[in-house]
Amino acid sequence: MDQMVALYIVPTPIGNFGDISARAIEVLQQVDLIACEDTRHSGRLLSHFGIETRKTALHDHNERDRAQWIVEQLNEGKSIALISDAGTPLISDPGYHLVNHVRQAGHRVVPLPGACAAITALSASGLPSDRFSFEGFLPSKEKARIDKLEFLKEDPRTLIFYESPHRILYSLAAIVEVLGEDRQIVMAREVTKTFETFLSGTAAEVLALVEADDNQQKGEMVIMCHGFTLTDEEGIPAVAVATLKLLCEELPLKKAAAIAGQIHGLKKNALYKYGLELDL
Repeated sequence: MDQMVALYIVPTPIGNFGDISARAIEVLQQVDLIACEDTRHSGRLLSHFGIETRKTALHDHNERDRAQWIVEQLNEGKSIALISDAGTPLISDPGYHLVNHVRQAGHRVVPLPGACAAITALSASGLPSDRFSFEGFLPSKEKARIDKLEFLKEDPRTLIFYESPHRILYSLAAIVEVLGEDRQIVMAREVTKTFETFLSGTAAEVLALVEADDNQQKGEMVIMCHGFTLTDEEGIPAVAVATLKLLCEELPLKKAAAIAGQIHGLKKNALYKYGLELDL
């Protein structure tokens, strides 16, 4: 391992301990300190691999306060690893404020590649993976949840959400209500674990499957929604119209339509025709 003082961002398995990398084990063995989201939870993983490195807690409630202390440890020449309960730190997990603080203090931040539930689930979903948007957890309050989905309704990218057992039915119902019952979605549950399942179909079909099976309401879920697509019955998305108009201020309509189509995943001919109708 590089012996230079640094904060190492170390992904850990999202379920199967066999998914940890040899480099991650090496780093965790050789650093002076491991900052854990939950020291007891991470203790099981570290014990499994015989890693006895000193641990300290760093979570949502103490991250801002602990960040300066960790910088002080780095100032003293110590190397530190950051891990979350599972997956890659900072991806819907603590670490943003710490990394920002460490970089501002002039110390190196070294990322290691590794497990991430969103990417792992997407790779097996059968949904478009060339363009996607990771949105983390939907808001817990109904109005905010609906507003968030309304904002994303016409996004052409595959949308990825994390969800928890006690909110899964509410989130799926909101997706049906806002994105439409026919929107194609995939729900991945307990990815890499013993009871891994993938449910795919329309939003209404997946909601019905989860409602009918209590087991599908347990564990950790990744919900993936097909992006908005233009059909003959639907108009051009408002966000695409705004892009087209903006581009037409500097470019010919044909070129603007091609660029707007590439940005929003729409057919350039449809945008060109629409632009002619608007006399752009």
